[in-house]
Amino acid sequence: MATLYVSPHPDDFRSLLALLAAEFYPFANLNIITEDPPESLNARSRPTLVLSEADSVLNGATAVSWYLASQGKRTGLNTKQQSQVWQWLSFADNELTPVSCAVVFPLMGMMGVDKKLQQSSRAELMRVLKVLDKALEPRTYLVGQIITLADMAVAAAVLLPFKYVLEPTDRKVLTNVTRWFTTCINQPRFLKVFGKITLCEKMVPVTPKTKAAAPAVKTKAAKASPAVETDVATTNGPPKTEAQLKKEAKKREKLEKFQQKKDMEAKKKTQPPTEKKAKPEKKELGVITYNAATAPGEKKDVISPLPDSYSPQYVEAAWYPWWEKQGFFKPEYGRKSISEKNLKGIFMMCIPPPNVTGSLHLGHALTNAIQDCLTRWHRMRGETTLWNPGCDHAGIATQVVVEKKLMRERGMSRHDLGRENFIQEVWKWKNEKGDRIYHQLKKLGSSLDWDRACFTMDPKLSYAVQEAFIRMHEEGVIYRSKRLVNWSCTLNSAISDIEVDKRELTGRTLLPVPGYKEKVEFGVLVSFAYKVDGSDEEVIVATTRIETMLGDTAVAVHPADPRYQHLKGKMVLHPFCDRKMPVVFDDFVDMSFGTGAVKITPAHDHNDYEVGVRHNLAFINILDENGLLINVPPPFLGMKRFEARKAVLQALKDRGHFKEIKDNPMVVPVCSRSKDIVEPLLKPQWYVNCTEMGKQAADAVRGGQLKIIPDHHLKTWFNWMDNIRDWCISRQLWWGHRIPAYFVTVSDPSVKPGEDMDGHYWVSGRSEEEAREKAAKRFNVSTDKIHLRQDEDVLDTWFSSGIFPFSIFGWPNENQDLNVFYPGTLLETGHDILFFWVARMVMMGLKLTGKLPFKEVYLHAVVRDAHGRKMSKSLGNVIDPLDVITGISLEGLHAQLTDSNLDPVEVEKAKQGQKSDYPNGIPECGTDALRFALCAYTSQGRDINLDVNRILGYRHFCNKLWNAVKFAMKTLGDNFVPSEKAQLCGEESVSDRWILSRLCAAVALCDASFKAYDFPAITTAIYNFWLYELCDVYLESVKPVFSKAEEDSSSQRQALVCRQTLYTCLEVGLRLLAPMMPFVTEELYQRLPRRRPQSDPASICVTSYPETEEFCWNSEEVDRDMDFVMSVVKTIRSLRADYNLTKTRADCYLQCIDSTTASLVQKYSLQIQTLSYSQAVIPLTANQPVPEGCAVAIASDRCTVNLMLKGLIDVEKEVAKLTTKKGDLEKQMEKLKEKMAKGDYKEKVPVKVQEQDAEKLRQSQTELEKVKEAMENFRKMM
Repeated sequence: MATLYVSPHPDDFRSLLALLAAEFYPFANLNIITEDPPESLNARSRPTLVLSEADSVLNGATAVSWYLASQGKRTGLNTKQQSQVWQWLSFADNELTPVSCAVVFPLMGMMGVDKKLQQSSRAELMRVLKVLDKALEPRTYLVGQIITLADMAVAAAVLLPFKYVLEPTDRKVLTNVTRWFTTCINQPRFLKVFGKITLCEKMVPVTPKTKAAAPAVKTKAAKASPAVETDVATTNGPPKTEAQLKKEAKKREKLEKFQQKKDMEAKKKTQPPTEKKAKPEKKELGVITYNAATAPGEKKDVISPLPDSYSPQYVEAAWYPWWEKQGFFKPEYGRKSISEKNLKGIFMMCIPPPNVTGSLHLGHALTNAIQDCLTRWHRMRGETTLWNPGCDHAGIATQVVVEKKLMRERGMSRHDLGRENFIQEVWKWKNEKGDRIYHQLKKLGSSLDWDRACFTMDPKLSYAVQEAFIRMHEEGVIYRSKRLVNWSCTLNSAISDIEVDKRELTGRTLLPVPGYKEKVEFGVLVSFAYKVDGSDEEVIVATTRIETMLGDTAVAVHPADPRYQHLKGKMVLHPFCDRKMPVVFDDFVDMSFGTGAVKITPAHDHNDYEVGVRHNLAFINILDENGLLINVPPPFLGMKRFEARKAVLQALKDRGHFKEIKDNPMVVPVCSRSKDIVEPLLKPQWYVNCTEMGKQAADAVRGGQLKIIPDHHLKTWFNWMDNIRDWCISRQLWWGHRIPAYFVTVSDPSVKPGEDMDGHYWVSGRSEEEAREKAAKRFNVSTDKIHLRQDEDVLDTWFSSGIFPFSIFGWPNENQDLNVFYPGTLLETGHDILFFWVARMVMMGLKLTGKLPFKEVYLHAVVRDAHGRKMSKSLGNVIDPLDVITGISLEGLHAQLTDSNLDPVEVEKAKQGQKSDYPNGIPECGTDALRFALCAYTSQGRDINLDVNRILGYRHFCNKLWNAVKFAMKTLGDNFVPSEKAQLCGEESVSDRWILSRLCAAVALCDASFKAYDFPAITTAIYNFWLYELCDVYLESVKPVFSKAEEDSSSQRQALVCRQTLYTCLEVGLRLLAPMMPFVTEELYQRLPRRRPQSDPASICVTSYPETEEFCWNSEEVDRDMDFVMSVVKTIRSLRADYNLTKTRADCYLQCIDSTTASLVQKYSLQIQTLSYSQAVIPLTANQPVPEGCAVAIASDRCTVNLMLKGLIDVEKEVAKLTTKKGDLEKQMEKLKEKMAKGDYKEKVPVKVQEQDAEKLRQSQTELEKVKEAMENFRKMM
């Protein structure tokens, strides 16, 4: 008999792992003892497993659990899986366990609490868990389809973090890990060992658990959860070791200190309260409004003085209507005709048409920020520029909205109204509400040509859709076929893959389904048996949709499965009808899953459909369009599908065919529009044959004719295009483009009647007359014998979107716009619709026009919230960009939820999310700050975690910009006249040369980054120039120049040159920024004097964008010198901060390594003095002595800073402060050295913690040396 020694502590995860593996141990002869193993076994620690009368001893969690789990076949089904299990064991041991212990043990009082160390360990834990989360994304379990030792080991390693550390916000980030962990711990064997686990709500110190008495020796059969065991050894066991006694003494000391602290707090409460100093009130963001009487479309008043501070409401008023009225956004602006040749080129881009039902969210805002920046940049470069707006009719979304409105207001369904009247209602709704999204786009500053705005149901576009269908149908590219589609019973329509949300369940879950009063059960696997015909044998199969067994027509097994070889040619019997079903042998079956036998329902499952085609099985459709059962025996006939689910289960139990039901993690397809459960259903539909078109689209990218940016999307593109399936384009709706196809019935006995899915009996036509002519010709009869029935269905919305780039220009009719603007230049959109929209535009463009619709595709990232979660109404994190622009209170955000379609439970959940993320609502940030933030975030990755606080940071940048221009304009003066051209005059100071060099560098960076679609590089270049170079350095360094401007003619001349430099920086800097921040740049640009007032453009948005050919004064030498100067300035500032010289100016002696460096310091002495707030700057060579009483710091290998402190500070006071600090540092270091010197430190303390201790000691040593040096300097002054 084997004996397992384990710890009874409920949190000893190593023993828990051994107990968990023991649950899978197939033999009953296992004794479990909760004591230390006998000394004679020479076992180092628990768990220990003793086999065959102490002949063999296994020690340690990994060895013990591997042996026990391998006996129960839970270490992998083959060599590959065993290697994977071993890899996860190593991950649990080496990656997870050390960092879990480092975070959890301080909470449990098992080691001292070092908050800094605990925080860094927690961050490391999250990093490791994110690796695990990524690995679990496509999997239910870590290895294979069943729980293995890999799951047991990793679950045991993360048990304590889930119990004590990972708060709800952490678990939301780790969705896959949480799903997997929850699935594991709810398995019966896990429950038996772990007990019921309560997940952490808040990370706090853990109260030691009181342990109830339990026997110290048990057999496997009597095993219970360690949560209710006790360690008998703690009461009756051996005497305690010296280490244990020492530990307990330390614990007692801690408790005494804690008690003393509590007593002090109690004493304080009894004393009268002292008056607290009032905190200074937070400065609110100012709101200034524009109140001048400006008629819409008239130019804004730019004569009145600028307000004191930046206010988005003031800045953004009146500009957009003026831009629109002036025609700045039209490609015709500034030219006689769009056809005239423009040597600078043409830029054309169409908007991804938003849904007419829609309201902008931050995803739209990102799309439009990027597209408008690009459009404005191309326009400023002088290209003939068109950004074409449009709106999508959004078939399903719009129909659902109007149907709900009808039912709510008039108690009518669309069927009560009839098709024609219902379509009129939709048009009425569209005309009333459909312009909202255009209003939002204008608020974002989008420079679209509104005169060319298109709606996909407009006559021009509808004609193009009809023409596209007819041409492709006549060519045979569009054909009729009966196949499985995604069916929504509520909508009574097929829906596209993008309209199917995949809801992940970890096990049994009750979900609401439209049309059912009670919630419906999902996430369970039902096993039942089919009897083999002519024998007593049975085959057990399992399904998550038990009602579909009524449509089963076969059972499939793997051809190599030895368990079923004898069933070749056999039949199984259906329990509810006289159907005999073949046992088929197919490679798609996974032998290792369940029994290795699979039920086949070809008419209701995509995989089964393929099996049905391969084996020529019967396709029995058991559901009608409303989800009612058909083609089934009583009593199930006519039942609703999920009521039949219960009835079928009960009937199987009654007949003795039921085997078991158990939790099963699964994905449930949910219709995003109706929230109904999507059913695979066989329907005759229209399909587009995509094989050849997909090949052409793939070849266009491979051949370089079409460029996809960033290129990491190429893999996805080729994967889709090379494995493309035919596209179902039928939708069973009323709102949309009705399919121009007619079913033909011929009144002539020589022509046999046709079937719906026979394409020969379908004709397409631009009118019924044309279709009749085609049909008569096809069947060789006169037109009077032809009867036509137009297809009731409409086309998939993506079909009209697929031809959008040329239908907006009037295709197939030749015209000027089509000739000039098709093909377009660029398609910019989110990577999530690469296939649904981009691929289809490319395929249909090539098919119908013979040309690619655009030359480049730029795909931006998907916007998520600050926590990395997908935007979802139920999470309360879907934000209207207008709320970020104008600001909104928390109550206002809550009110939006109340007005939404969410159920009350989801509303409450969303409110909590909003309260957590926006406790004070969202402050007013303005359009410019929002656009700039979105561009700054757009790295060429997949996701953007958008933090509203960062947007607010860019509003502060606007304020800095505002103040800089106001100060600069005051400095320029009312009579300043800029030179006609930006150029060097040769008299520029070193500061002037440097700032102009930095300006040219910013111009070059912006130019290169726009061409590379590197938006963060553009925002960084502009932000750094304005904030860190112009404001922080140049404006500060030239203040003395302007203060001395009137002293003599030389000073006047220098000030004039300086003003020209400053003007160039402002004017060019605003132009660089204009595509990103159109409103604030227009407001400030209009206040600047013009170089050529008679000929300069009226607006910054049609002024030329700065180019490197003109701004070519970049000087590496000047930049290098100024880098050196700034390193000296920063060192002086650092010393001033160290010695608290906030307002006192001190002399600064700069000891230089050679005369060249000394000359450089002399050259820039005014800049150093001004920027470092020094009294005087004195350069010294290496052999010149430094006066006593200076603080010293090294600026670089060429220069040492000596700051004169003598007479400026209280030396004795400073020495006393430093002495205290020195003592504290020495104590800390002593404690750390003591900890690291312990004999078992290297074995017991995780490597990561050892590294952190070493780093902490190094930092303390460095700090101590600095303190000693400072003390020595001060003593010299005494």
